[in-house]
Order: sequence, then C-alpha cells, then structure tokens
Amino acid sequence: MPTIIKRLSRRNETYVFIVLIGLCLLIEIRSGQFFSSNNLVDISSAMIVPGLFAIGAFLVLISGGIDVSFPALASLSAYATTKLLLVINYNGSIWAAILLALFIGAILGAFNGLFIAFFNLPALIVTLGTASVFKGIMQGALNSKQLTTIPAGMVEFGKKSLFIATNSVSGLTSRMPFAFLFFLLVLALTSFILRYTMFGRGIYCIGGSETSAIRAGVRVKRTKFIMYILVGMIVSVAGIFRASMMQQFHPTNMLGMELNIIAGIVLGGTLLTGGKGTLFGAILGTLLIVVVENSLILIGVPTTFKNIFIGSLIIIGTSVSIYQSTNMNGIGNKKFTKRNAV
Repeated sequence: MPTIIKRLSRRNETYVFIVLIGLCLLIEIRSGQFFSSNNLVDISSAMIVPGLFAIGAFLVLISGGIDVSFPALASLSAYATTKLLLVINYNGSIWAAILLALFIGAILGAFNGLFIAFFNLPALIVTLGTASVFKGIMQGALNSKQLTTIPAGMVEFGKKSLFIATNSVSGLTSRMPFAFLFFLLVLALTSFILRYTMFGRGIYCIGGSETSAIRAGVRVKRTKFIMYILVGMIVSVAGIFRASMMQQFHPTNMLGMELNIIAGIVLGGTLLTGGKGTLFGAILGTLLIVVVENSLILIGVPTTFKNIFIGSLIIIGTSVSIYQSTNMNGIGNKKFTKRNAV
C-alpha cells in the first residue's frame, strides 16, 4: 500500500483528479446542482469535441511536437464537407459526412506531416503557418459564412440521444448525444494503439529522443507522417459532431480552442518536450478545463472571469511541465557525471 501511494503521489493525474473532485464538491456545496443528472450529462456532452481535440493534440505532444492548427483544420474540413453536401442536396445518413470529413482531414493532416516529418521543420512553426493557410482557404477560397441549415443526416444524428436526464428539482432535461459513444470509441482505439502497437510505442520513443528512436529501428519519418494524418482525421470528425450537435455550422466557433486543449493535456502530466504522459491524464486535464468553462456560473462567478481561471491553469500546467522536464534532465546529467567519474 505505501508503495502504491508513493507511486500515485508522483503522477500529475493524481493531483489533477484531487483538484477536479475538490472543484466539483465546491460547486455542489455552493449550488446544489453540479451532481444533478442533467448537469452531468451537459458536462459529458460539452466534453465530446474538446475530448477528441485532446486525443489528437496529445499524440503530437507526446511525439515532441506542438500542433496549434487542429481547430482550423477541423473547421475547414467540417465546413467543406457540410457545404458540399448541401450543394449536391444530399439527404442520406451522416456516414457520408463522416467519411468525407475523414478524407479531407487526412489530406490536411498529411500537409502538416509532409513538412514536419520529411522536411524536418519545427512542428510549432509549421502548424502556425498551416493554421493561417487553412483559415485563409476557408474564409477566402470557400467564402465561408454561417450555415443555418445543415444536411438532413447531420441534423438527425445531432438529435439522436442515448438517454435523456431530467433534473428532479428544476425539471430541466438534457440529452446525452449519440456522438458520446464515438468519442469513447476513438478514446479506446487510441489507447490501444499507444499501449499495444509498435506504432504507438514509436510515437513515445520519438518524443523521448529521435536519435534513440532511429537506433531502436523506429521509422521516424513514416511514423510522424501517419500520426499527423491520424490527427487530421480525428479532429475533422470532431468538427462534424460539433455542427451536428449545434444543428448549424459557424466557421469560426472552434478557432482559438488550441490553447485550452494544450493546457489541459499539460495539466494532465504530458511533458511539453514529449516522451512522457498518458492519454488518461490528457483527458482528465481537459475535463478540468471543461468543468471550469461550463460550471463557474453555478457558484456565482461571472463568465467574464473565466479567462482568469483558464489562464492560471495554463501557467500552472506549463510551470509543472517545465519543472518536471528540468528535473528529469538534471537527474540524467547527474547519472552521466557519476558514470564518467567512475
């Protein structure tokens, strides 16, 4: 038991979980509404798109890169898909929208992967550039405008629910979107890939040290390229789900989400330098951000103060990540010095 406690005390996930539970209890004490069935469903629903974004961004962070283009990529992919289906007057199921978004997302992700993997350019610089490119294509070439009407299949999917929760006190009801199952499926598949496949282990290895990864036989360029394609596909589906659940599509309402998502992942214990972190921690940190964004009003905190809390979390998360990274390097240097001394 002491060993387990000691091990847990060294993990960021433990502290994030404690903070999350403490915040939830505080909100419940102040409002009496946090643990109501409809509010829990609302939180789960609000987690779908940020959760999918977090999965994609986590893959990049764990490989030692930073992707700030995924909201723009998701927006362009989802807008192009929705607009095309409206133009051809498509009235089938949502599967056509999902498949088309996956295809466009794969192409846009490959665009990122080409420059980062094969031209060895910094991920942050490349994705800053491609974010502008994607927004420019959407707003310029496609002349994007708010779509108040979306294809029938997307409307039907957005209205589908796993169940409906009713608040016994206020009578308010909330639907658990069918898209939540897809989020869980993507989460499970990604976790399996990272834990049990050579591709997933290769991503961790690249984040730890590209040189060591090459020596270990990891095909670094190919792994990175495929990873960015996978990220593009995941976030593109998130864009389709966003449009379906909102029953309309605004081309800019996902832009700017990257900082909060990356902050949540770092809070969950993923190092900014890559190579260390868990998908569970990334989702836990993202959930903390979502709770802060959606529930502060329940304890009487004005929404205008939301950015103060989010900004504080970003600073704390980044500081912890840098501290851990410095400590790891320090330990490594000490061991290296001892070996040399011997």
